[in-house]
Amino acid sequence: MNILGISAYYHDSAACLVQDGTIVAAAQEERFTRKKHDYRFPENAVEFCLAEAGIEASQLDLVTFYDKPLLKFDRLLETYITYAPSGFKMFLMGMPLWLRQKLHTPRELDRGLKKQYKGRYVFTEHHESHAASAFYPSPFEEAAVLTLDGVGEWATGSIAHGRGNRLDMLKEMRFPHSLGLLYSAFTYFTGFKVNSGEYKLMGLAPYGEPVYKDLMIEKLLDIKDDGSFRMDMDYFGFCNSDVMTSPKMNGLFGGPPREAESEITQREMDIAASIQAVTEEVVLKIANYAHEVTGSRNLTMAGGVALNCVANGRVLREGPFDNVWIQPASGDAGGALGAALFTWHELLDKPREVVAQDSQYGSLLGPAFSNDEIREYLDAEEAVYTFYEDEDDLVDRIAQLIATEHVVGHFSDRAEFGPRALGSRSIMGDGRSREMQATMNLKIKFRESFRPFAPAVLREDVHEYFEMRPDENSPYMLLVAPVKEDKRLPVEAADRAKGLDKLKEIRSVVPAITHVDYSARVQTIDMQHHPRFYKIISKFKEKTGSPVVINTSFNVRGEPIVNTPEDAMRCFMYTNMDALILENFVILKQDQPNAKEIDVDAYLAEFALD
Repeated sequence: MNILGISAYYHDSAACLVQDGTIVAAAQEERFTRKKHDYRFPENAVEFCLAEAGIEASQLDLVTFYDKPLLKFDRLLETYITYAPSGFKMFLMGMPLWLRQKLHTPRELDRGLKKQYKGRYVFTEHHESHAASAFYPSPFEEAAVLTLDGVGEWATGSIAHGRGNRLDMLKEMRFPHSLGLLYSAFTYFTGFKVNSGEYKLMGLAPYGEPVYKDLMIEKLLDIKDDGSFRMDMDYFGFCNSDVMTSPKMNGLFGGPPREAESEITQREMDIAASIQAVTEEVVLKIANYAHEVTGSRNLTMAGGVALNCVANGRVLREGPFDNVWIQPASGDAGGALGAALFTWHELLDKPREVVAQDSQYGSLLGPAFSNDEIREYLDAEEAVYTFYEDEDDLVDRIAQLIATEHVVGHFSDRAEFGPRALGSRSIMGDGRSREMQATMNLKIKFRESFRPFAPAVLREDVHEYFEMRPDENSPYMLLVAPVKEDKRLPVEAADRAKGLDKLKEIRSVVPAITHVDYSARVQTIDMQHHPRFYKIISKFKEKTGSPVVINTSFNVRGEPIVNTPEDAMRCFMYTNMDALILENFVILKQDQPNAKEIDVDAYLAEFALD
């Protein structure tokens, strides 16, 4: 049976094809259209998924959509009535899209599928989709399931209990009280883009002090022991205006929101630290409550808040669960995958086979390209390259480049599904380098200097470098852990910097991946999930003694992660990367005849700032 899952019409549209319960393919539309967070019908992603399964749309047995538009519309109307007449402008702004498209989702889906599909459409609830994406691919026969995001139909978070092929939704928190929207409100207030800049706020937090935490809890929230809370909506604007916070919030933090792209001050850093601390406290309380009502030793998580890997790390270290698994595509894109699996297991009552590692296949569910396809492209571009027939020779060359402080773009295997590059569409560098963070942020990624880079570490060595258990599994880069004490370098108290000057301090033997609070967003690498990446780091360790390399996404600021060899070559040529690996081809920047004729500004202008 072929089930197509679709998420669309809000942000991060995506498609997923599940064949007899197995995830065959999944991809986000932005990778194809090169438009970040593309919300339109995922035409290209659907086409890819069908091709990967070897079928036409007419051969689909079911198509399932990741939420219930009519229930969303119900929330919209009720919210308008509650706040009327103050939200009338907002209501008028939203109506045309609802009347033209969202209220006619089946018709829109028919149009997107070119009317080839003649079957029925299944609509799952938003948090059912998230919960299914968290539980069904997980390596657990039984688990508590926690979902947290901005809002679906009415729910903003849920607790469920998964067992075998069943998923029982037990509790939910409802709009407008939402941990995701609370975090987004401060993303807006600190001058970053909502639904895009939340991870920047998380990265900024360690530069500040949580001096506003008590104030936030006192004035903005009423938090219960089970982690549920109510927000004082007088401080927030998202129910009845087109901004996230109200003027009353300005008085609480001594001024209006920061203008986008303006200087980041200590106030923004302290606000970031404070809302991060509040978020972690709430997530820990909810996780404890989920353990209490399910009695499970295992936890699975999804929803946009599950991408807050700092909170996730605390849940693993301080929470009541022995094991935690987080859906790598935790945002709305993953809803497509969850909706398809929910339909297969829960609605059709099909059995579920639990796989020891998980059933997500390293999240390598996107497009792949053969060496023949890449050679044809490179020859047409008259690129200068070296082809390595033997992968061991290739791996040795890549490791040597990284060990000599070259920045390497790595493109191989299927593309990742989810917002993280996990080695297939990655930029790699030497974690030991003192200059690498600044170089990669400013000259290659063209992004804010304060943002940290993540380490990829051999799984068997993770406990040697980070405060994690031996052989701890974190293949999807969704857990933050402290760098171990014996890997840290002393910083004299008198020399300690403040604010963004903290960037200048050398804090560990792997400074390029050590954040200013000695934390790191860890990705463990093993042969099962990422075989070539494992070989690269193993060879790097053989040459240098270090099992840690930088792994960051293969893109520039505002650009979706590269999807094709053409995308990768363009990004490589327009940035200061030294080498590009396209499957078994090695391309060096210095060898390319047209390397100096590049207009970097023109390339960057193609992508709106995120």
